[in-house]
Parts: sequence; structure tokens; C-alpha cells
Amino acid sequence: MIKFIYFIFFICIFSLAMMACTKKEDKFKNLSCDRFEELIQDNNIQLVDVRTVVEYSDGHIPGSININALDANFAADAEEILQKDRPVAVYCKSGRRSRNAAKILAEKGYKVYNLDKGIEGWKEMGKEVEK
Repeated sequence: MIKFIYFIFFICIFSLAMMACTKKEDKFKNLSCDRFEELIQDNNIQLVDVRTVVEYSDGHIPGSININALDANFAADAEEILQKDRPVAVYCKSGRRSRNAAKILAEKGYKVYNLDKGIEGWKEMGKEVEK
């Protein structure tokens, strides 16, 4: 009987470990600089810089609008400004904040694309930035 209890215990622990290690699929797509650049050529795309106003003023991708992902009202501001029937392309400095923003927007029902290495990667590739 003890062996059976240990066996059940082992199965439970093993199952929990397998669930914990399973990667959850993101509901948005991470894109390289080149793929992101191709995407934003489409006039239907809503291009959003999710950095602070100061960072945005220092240089941004042409045609982008600024909605600060660190602002407590980010989700509400995004819903007020963005159209749900049009895809959204987001970026930040390195890609970390924009991944969080993309997750929030995707959960709200937007189709979202994220610039994988952010504007720093964009600049490294020699892509256009305006002030």
C-alpha cells in the first residue's frame, strides 16, 4: 500500500513539474527589424512606441504614436486611441516593455506585433529614426 501511495505521489509531482515547465504561447508575434520594417509599410498598421515621452522625444520610428506602457492607465489609453479592427505594431528601447504591452493589448483583443530587439536593435540595423 505504501508503494502505491509513493507511486501516486510521484505521478502528481511529475505532472506538476511538467506543467510548470511548459512554455505558454504568446498571443502576439515577435518580429525581427527587417520583418517589422516590412510590416509597418502597411498603412493599416497602428505603430506604437510604448516608451516614456522623454524617450520618444529623443528619437522614434517615423509615423509612430506614443503610449507609455509604464503609465498605470496604459490599457485604458490604448483602448481610447487604438482601433481594434486594425493590427498594432509595438516597440520600446530593448523589447522588454513592448512585450509586456503586447501581452496586454493581445488580451484586450488586438492583433499585435512586437519589435524583438526594440529601437536599439532598429538603430543598430541602420533603420530610420526621427526626432
